[in-house]
Amino acid sequence: MVDVTTGITDLDDEIADILRRSSKPVYVVANKVDHAKLHHESAEFYAFGLGEVFNISSATGSGTGELLDAVVSHFEEEQEDDEALPKYTIVGRPNVGKSSLTNALIGKDRNIVTPMAGTTRDSIRIHYNQYGHNFLLIDTAGLRRKSKVNEDIEFYSVMRTIKALEDSDVTILMLDAQDGLEAQDVNIFNLAEKNRKGIVIVVNKWDLIEKDNKTMKAFEDRIKEKIAPFTDVPIIFTSVTEKQRVLKVLEVADKVYADKTKKIPTSKLNEVMLDIIENYPPPSLKGKYIKIKYVTQLPGRTPMFAFFCNLPQYIKDPYKRFIENKLRENFDFTGVPIQIYFRQK
Repeated sequence: MVDVTTGITDLDDEIADILRRSSKPVYVVANKVDHAKLHHESAEFYAFGLGEVFNISSATGSGTGELLDAVVSHFEEEQEDDEALPKYTIVGRPNVGKSSLTNALIGKDRNIVTPMAGTTRDSIRIHYNQYGHNFLLIDTAGLRRKSKVNEDIEFYSVMRTIKALEDSDVTILMLDAQDGLEAQDVNIFNLAEKNRKGIVIVVNKWDLIEKDNKTMKAFEDRIKEKIAPFTDVPIIFTSVTEKQRVLKVLEVADKVYADKTKKIPTSKLNEVMLDIIENYPPPSLKGKYIKIKYVTQLPGRTPMFAFFCNLPQYIKDPYKRFIENKLRENFDFTGVPIQIYFRQK
């Protein structure tokens, strides 16, 4: 960018000399071209030998449209319909390694990584198509407690992160191994569960933890204790800087997405679940016996099951949890919230 009112300076010449040796596209932008008389003044910038000169006025916005059209002409076009792809959103508190994980997965420094928390301000979407995986990967801004958010820009970053989570299929919740699962992580987990998203928990910076043969199991137990009652969630221990188990995150996320979207044949559901229900029927209430006759999976983007019976109003939460556990045991819904409805036959 150069200033049409001052013309070419020595520093402009030095920068132009560096850019001429670059293999990247270069645009010369003459700013402060605020009226028609100055359009001719910008012709001297062709002396740089860098090609076309774009006249703009930052004050009025004139000329910026043509500049943007030229710039985006170099962007890679996605050949596939992004909306049809699974969406995996990486969420967590600031500075747990979300952008580092994204960079490690795509094999290049696409996102800015610094020790300072809050570097990522917007949700960044990347079409990932490597090693047999094909999905949209979304890196988000770190979510802090509401009381800690004290800038307008951070407030909107948080809102965009929540929107990205709500639009995703699988939420990858990243934790810092040194901090463990904190209250804000539990809030994010509950938000993902409430929105019926597939969930994968990634414990990053595992290389910084002193370990023995019980460390991982103890860490898992502490996490499951805090996220109960929904504890059927995969937990992966990684070190992004050491490239430990990074691709395992994708394998597990793919599995969770497959479980979230799979359909179980009605005949198979009835064969398995009605046999279990016959052996462990719902407890009777006020002398009335509950008889479950039929079960089917309802259409939707998350697993939903309807159990048809004579007295649905008498079925209590403990038996509902029993049914959910049996569905998980027999049909594998790891990392996926299940909705169960009891309806009048």
